[in-house]
Parts: sequence; C-alpha cells; structure tokens
Amino acid sequence: MKKMYIICSIIVVLGITAGISYFILRDMSSSIPEDISLVTMHNEEYEFSKSDNKLKLIEFMYTHCPDICPTTTQRMNLLKNDLVADGVFGKNIEFFTISIDPYRDTPEKMLHYMNTFDIEDDGNWTLLTGDQENIKEDQAEIRELAESFQFQYRDPGDGFYVHSTFVFLLDENNKFIKKFPMGEDFDKDKVYKKIMKEI
Repeated sequence: MKKMYIICSIIVVLGITAGISYFILRDMSSSIPEDISLVTMHNEEYEFSKSDNKLKLIEFMYTHCPDICPTTTQRMNLLKNDLVADGVFGKNIEFFTISIDPYRDTPEKMLHYMNTFDIEDDGNWTLLTGDQENIKEDQAEIRELAESFQFQYRDPGDGFYVHSTFVFLLDENNKFIKKFPMGEDFDKDKVYKKIMKEI
C-alpha cells in the first residue's frame, strides 16, 4: 500500500512538472509573426518584420476599457519616465500599444488616447490598430499577434472586452522574454529592473 502511494505521488509530481514545463517552453518560444502589418496612430503602415533592433514592451488594450487598460497605460508612462532618465528609452527599448478593437479604435481614436495620457509623440511609443479600409484582415492579424503570446480576448456582446491581463517584454528579434501583470498589479519598478538587466 505504501509503495503504491509513493508511485502515485511520483506520477502526480511528474505530471505537474511536465505541465509547468510545457507552459514555460511555450512562452519562451513565442515571437511576433513576421508578416504582421498594422497602422499607426498617424495612419501609417507599420511592419514588425522591419522594426528596429530594440527591446519592445507590448500592451494589448482597447480605448474605451473602463479600468485595467488605462491603468496599465498610465503606469507604462511612469515607467517610460524612468527609462528616459537613464537614457535608454528610444535607444534600447520602445513601447507598443495595440488595440484589440480596431473597428472602433481608428488611428484618430488611438492618437486621441495617446494625447489623453500625455504620451510624447517622439516615435518611441507606437500605438497600432487596423487599417479601416482593410479592417477584417487586420483584425485577424491582431488576433494572430495576440494569440502568438497566448493573449486571449473576446467581446461578449456589450463592447466591453474580456481579455488576458499581461504586458509582454520582447527581445531585439521580437521574441518573448517575460510577461508582467496589467492594471494595478503592473509593478513598474520590477519591469524597469528586468528591462535594465536585458539591455
């Protein structure tokens, strides 16, 4: 009986370890698909395959989100100030805010969102959405991009999205490094330390 208990315990531990390893390896192998092309808040095409060789902090959001998205953007802006003070923002790292609701989040709406949070339009924090003339295809590309990092979202029918709550740090080759919680749990000091460690 005792031997059976030990064997069962070992099987359970191995199963848990295998499960954890799967999720860790899945995250570590995540990267931006090379064919993703969206539009900026200035309605200009942006291709990730031609992006700068810098670290990237990526936030998925939608502009009429009532809580977690604006809180995250605000905290990212505070983080940006710390990185600017150290002379690395724009030089070694850039930020991206990507709308998961491109139908409503036009480039003009994204630019208004940027201005609402007093984000300096210096080319180092890019807000991305879909091309209104190619919206179905771009919506599919946004979903492909989000799901490549296991960021899930859906509109339950009232326009207020249910979505994952992570921000993603990528390396110079657009590959996953680490994810951080959004909203009130976004610890800018912890993110700052990780970024500085990677530079």
